[in-house]
Amino acid sequence: MKIEIIVAYIPRYRNGHEMHFVPPITGIHLAAITPKKHQVRVIHQQIQQPCLESDADLIAISFFSGFAPEAYRLAQVYRSLGKIVVGGGPHVTFVQEESACFFDAIVIGEAETVWESLLSDVENGHLQKVYYGQPCDMKNLPTPRYDLLPKQFFIRKVVQATRGCPFSCSFCTVPTLNPGFRTRPVQDIIADIRFNAFAHWWQRKVVWFWDDNLTVQRDFARNLLEAMIPEKKWWLTQASMDIADDAGLLNLMQRSGCIGIFFGIESFGKESLKDAHKQQNRTEQYASRIQALHQKGICVMAGFISGFDGDTPASIRDMAKRLYEIGVDVPFLSILTPYQGTAAYQKMLLGNRILAERGWEFYNGYNVCFMPKQMSPDELIQAHRDLWREAFSLKYSLLRIMRSARYLRLGAFLMCLFMNVFYCLKRLRRNEPRDFAEIELGRRTLVSSKSDTTGF
Repeated sequence: MKIEIIVAYIPRYRNGHEMHFVPPITGIHLAAITPKKHQVRVIHQQIQQPCLESDADLIAISFFSGFAPEAYRLAQVYRSLGKIVVGGGPHVTFVQEESACFFDAIVIGEAETVWESLLSDVENGHLQKVYYGQPCDMKNLPTPRYDLLPKQFFIRKVVQATRGCPFSCSFCTVPTLNPGFRTRPVQDIIADIRFNAFAHWWQRKVVWFWDDNLTVQRDFARNLLEAMIPEKKWWLTQASMDIADDAGLLNLMQRSGCIGIFFGIESFGKESLKDAHKQQNRTEQYASRIQALHQKGICVMAGFISGFDGDTPASIRDMAKRLYEIGVDVPFLSILTPYQGTAAYQKMLLGNRILAERGWEFYNGYNVCFMPKQMSPDELIQAHRDLWREAFSLKYSLLRIMRSARYLRLGAFLMCLFMNVFYCLKRLRRNEPRDFAEIELGRRTLVSSKSDTTGF
């Protein structure tokens, strides 16, 4: 059977991406757990558009909420051409009834425990409407199908070592989507890390852990990092800020080749951190904890979310300066998005603050789909765009690069340099995040102008 796996996408920047940094692991992992008797193709829509004349017997589409409109469109087109179409991913798991209307079958939860059965049912003509995947034990998972990645991805070695996170941030779907915290056998992870059939040296050298919180279980983390030392790789991942208090772990991170850690700082305001359910973050500790990683030559990336109840336009705009002052090397700036399945969504729903007229494309981390507490939706998006422009201005980009040259190791500095230049060029080219409210207003204006035209 011929299977086509599509990772759906809607451009989030005005002119798309100038370069595609790292692929999601979803498509190449699903291809890897597909029995070898089947032919598999993986399409990342952010790079290549799916062929509507595909000869595949089965089309599988994975997506999260911000890309749902495009996934639904593709499903309708393929089904009209007689294809069997299956949907999966976070959006399908949390918006089951609606999603089921667009697909021949949907997969709820993790796919490992049901994917082979689904394929067998397709072959036998007994496809069910819903397949309920259970949390897998993470053992004996195959190496992702890196050979199916398009060459445009700059970093190609994405590896998953764990699933889940012990924290319950109000905006995060992970605790429900991937319940508990599970780890893969260290030897399986090392096997993925050793895959080196890539064209360029940095693609063989850099390992991007596709994990929500790699270092939660300290014993596991130490065993993994000890095993990575002989591999001589550069690696980066996401973790909690408390790793800065563990000197032994930081030493291992340095010795095993860590070049970057992403922290979810989210906010500087205590009320906003409470709203985010991130009371474990202490604003007075941000600078010292970042400095602890800098002392090991590790680049610190940090996420900041605009739109919590404690935020104001002024506090959001002030973040560019404050993020620089605490030592962040690469900022990631998004807007609060209350995905279904999260505490944030329940809070907004009960408060009648969900903007029902705004479609799923607004749920992409760069647009506003709810009524903020201390400003209007337009004021929130304007404050975020002002923050984005200031944070990635030539001034702050150069300041971060010059400062990091003093303390980052080679790999960490190269990553810091690359990512700051990448986003600064976006800023200089005015290739900022798309405002879907502005696009929708333009559409309505166009329709209105056409309807006012008299013709025969």
